[in-house]
Amino acid sequence: MPAARESLLDAAYTALTERPWTAVRMVEVAAAAGVSRQTLYNEFGSKEGLARALVRRETDHYLAGVARALSRGAPAAGARGDAAGRIVAAAAWTVRTARTNPLVRAALTGCWGDRLPPAPAVSAGPAPAGTPRPPGVPAQRAAPSGEGSLPGPAELVGRFCDQAVAALRPGWPEEELPALGTACETAARLTLSWVLAPPASGAAPAPGRVPAQRSRREPETEAVSRLVRSAFARMTAGTQPAEWK
Repeated sequence: MPAARESLLDAAYTALTERPWTAVRMVEVAAAAGVSRQTLYNEFGSKEGLARALVRRETDHYLAGVARALSRGAPAAGARGDAAGRIVAAAAWTVRTARTNPLVRAALTGCWGDRLPPAPAVSAGPAPAGTPRPPGVPAQRAAPSGEGSLPGPAELVGRFCDQAVAALRPGWPEEELPALGTACETAARLTLSWVLAPPASGAAPAPGRVPAQRSRREPETEAVSRLVRSAFARMTAGTQPAEWK
């Protein structure tokens, strides 16, 4: 990405953290990036074009972070890795990013507040029935519905799942790939539900659970990590070689 374009997107994001998008002026974005207003319009065409490019960049960065999280701890050739741990790392990255980045949170949840740009047109949603797909990948992938369409919640869940299956499938028994796909999708949806409705601070522990003795509230990323790890392990029980568990 050219330096001027990246600087303009950085300036637009900074402006958005300081005031509502309706109050962000193109001339101010251009000045903050050190370029002319004409350069800004040449690059993005309009304020709407700038907003779309900004959302696209932030969601692309989020998905790149998912891929990085899934690659950490990847097993060397002939070795086994912690599959659940890699899914947990991607879930924790999702929760952290959604908490700190309002555009990623809006894209993941479909909830665009008054301070953000208007909700953009997103890709159509689940792929049509009968669309060919690799074994183990749930039937809910979304292809772009047109040039410039942005990923919505359904597609982002699908992209999370696709990346997880692709990262974990080497060495996984072929006949168990559908179970892997289902487990990855469940982990993605559990993570999204946490982003949508995090537990209230100070909420009572679940019945029968003894709360940990800590001086501070448990970080939400640790809590969602436990939930995702448990669900992933249950759904893949019996499908993994013993050394994977």
